[in-house]
Amino acid sequence: MAEPAPRPARLVNVAAHLPEMARRQPCTPAIFFPEGRGRRGRVRYTHLTFAQLDAECDALAHGLEAIGIGRATRTALMVPPSPEFFALTFALFKIGAVPVLIDPGLGIRPLGRCLAEAAPEAFIGIPKAHVARLALRWARDSVRLLVTVGRRLGWGGFDYDEVLRRGRLLGSYEMAPTGSDEHAALLFTSGSTGPPKGAVYEHGTFTAQVEALRELYGIEPGEIDLPTFPLFGLFAPALGMTSIVPDMDFTRPAHADPVKLFRAIDDWGCTNAFGSPALVDRLARFGAEHGVLLPTLRRMISAGAPVPARTVETFCAMLAPGVELHTPYGATEALPVASIGSDEILGETRAETAAGAGTCVGRPVSSVDLRVIGIDDEPIERYSPRLEVEPGTIGELCVRGPQVTRSYFAREDATRLAKIRDPDGSTWHRMGDTGYLDDQGRAWFCGRKSQRVRAAGGDLHTEPAEGVFNAHPKVKRTALVGVPAAGGNEEPVLCVELDPEAGAVDEARLLGELREMGAGVPAAAGIERFLVHPAFPVDIRHQAKIFREKLRPWAAERLR
Repeated sequence: MAEPAPRPARLVNVAAHLPEMARRQPCTPAIFFPEGRGRRGRVRYTHLTFAQLDAECDALAHGLEAIGIGRATRTALMVPPSPEFFALTFALFKIGAVPVLIDPGLGIRPLGRCLAEAAPEAFIGIPKAHVARLALRWARDSVRLLVTVGRRLGWGGFDYDEVLRRGRLLGSYEMAPTGSDEHAALLFTSGSTGPPKGAVYEHGTFTAQVEALRELYGIEPGEIDLPTFPLFGLFAPALGMTSIVPDMDFTRPAHADPVKLFRAIDDWGCTNAFGSPALVDRLARFGAEHGVLLPTLRRMISAGAPVPARTVETFCAMLAPGVELHTPYGATEALPVASIGSDEILGETRAETAAGAGTCVGRPVSSVDLRVIGIDDEPIERYSPRLEVEPGTIGELCVRGPQVTRSYFAREDATRLAKIRDPDGSTWHRMGDTGYLDDQGRAWFCGRKSQRVRAAGGDLHTEPAEGVFNAHPKVKRTALVGVPAAGGNEEPVLCVELDPEAGAVDEARLLGELREMGAGVPAAAGIERFLVHPAFPVDIRHQAKIFREKLRPWAAERLR
C-alpha cells in the first residue's frame, strides 16, 4: 500500500506582518533614521510611516522582480541599518527571494567564506561592499545581478533609486504564496566556537519568532524600539513598533556612545530596547556614574551571552519600579528558547550562580520543547527518550519547536552534528551548550560543550566554575580553559580579567582570595592555576562571548 502524500505546508510569508501593520496604523512612524546634526548638535532624523514603508517595499518588490530577482533567488544583502535595509529585507521576503545576511564584523576572510558557501545569485550592497566584492572576488562564480544602494561606479547593474522607479507605478505587490517550510533567509552564525554557518530560516521560523516574542514580553503595536543589533531590529516593524535606528557603529556595540543612546531613548520615549551584554554593561556603568534614569522603558532585553548579575543590578537601578531587564536564551539557530527576568535573577538565582550552579536562563517559552540529553560529541541520527538524563544532571541542551531551524545551508556535516530527527518527523536542535533542568523546570546554562575541560577528576564546565570567581568585586570576568596535561587529560586554568574600574590591585593577594573562594566548591574542583589576562578576546557580533579557544594556547604558553 502506498504511503499517503505529505500534507502541504500552510501558506505563510513573514512579510505579511508589515501590510497588516500598515493597515492598522498607516500614519504611525515605522522607522526614524539619523541623518546628520542640527545647529545645536542634536541628531536630525528622517522617517517612514508604516504605510510609506509598506509602499516602498511593494515598489522595490516590483522593481527587483523586473531585473531578475525572483522567488528563491539567494540575495546577499550588505546594507547597514537604514530605511533602505528595512525596505529591501521586507521586499525580498514579499518576493519569496532568500536574503543572505552576514554580520560584516566577522572580518574579511570569514565573510568571503560565507559568501562562497551561500553562492548568492544577486548582490545588493553599498558602494564599499561592492568595492570589496570586486577586490576580494567575493562570490564571483555565482553572482549575476547587482544592485547598489548609493552611488554606482563602474561595476554595472542597477542602483536603488532605479529599482524603486521601475516599481513605483505598479501599485501594491501581491506577496509570493510561500509555504511555512519554504526558505526565507540564510542567517550566518557568529562563529564564536567554529566557522560561521548559514542557518536556514523558513517563513514559518520567522513567523513563530515574531509570535513568541510578542507573547513572551507583551509587546504591543505603537511601542517605540531602540534596536542596537540590526537583525533583532527587523522584528520591530513586524511587531508594530517604531524603530529608532541609533547613531552607533553596529559592529562595535561595546564601544557605543552612551550619551547618544540615552538621548535617543529620552528624545523618543522608547519603551523597548535591545542590547548585547557588553553594551548593557557600558550603559549601566555610565548611567550609575551620571545618575541616568529611564522612566519610559517598559523592558530591556539583552542576549548573546550571560549578563553578569552586577550588570543587571546596576542597569535596573535606572528603570522605573516594576520594569525588568530580560535575558532570553537561544542562538541563531533557535530563538527564543527560554527567558528570565531581573527580579528572579537578583532575588534568587544570583546567589546560586555564585555558589557554582551555573547561569539560570529561565523557563522554556511555551512554543518549544526543551530536553537535556547525555553529552556526546558524535552525530545522533534519531531521537529517543533514552538519550535524556535525569533532572539536575548536566547534559546537552536540546530543543525543538516552530522557531527552531532544521538545517544549515550546504553544510551537511554540520547539520548531522547539530540536528536529530524525531520519529514523528520533527527536528531537534542540539544547542551545543551544556546545562540542566532544576526542580522548577528552569534551564541552567553551564557553558559550551566544546569548551568543557576534560580534567583527570572529570569534566569541568565553564559557567559553574566561573560564576564562583566572578563574584569577586575586583574581577570583571573569568574564563576557564584546559591545557594539555599528562595522560591525555587537561589541566584546568582560570584566566582572570580585572575590572578596569576597581583601581589598583595586588595580583598576588587577589589570586590568593580566588583560591579561597574556589576551595571546597565542586564546580571549581582542581583549579589551582590562575593567570591574569589584560583583556579577553571576544566575539565580533556581541563582543561578549569569550574566545576560550584563543585563551587556551595563551595559557599553555604562560605556564611553560
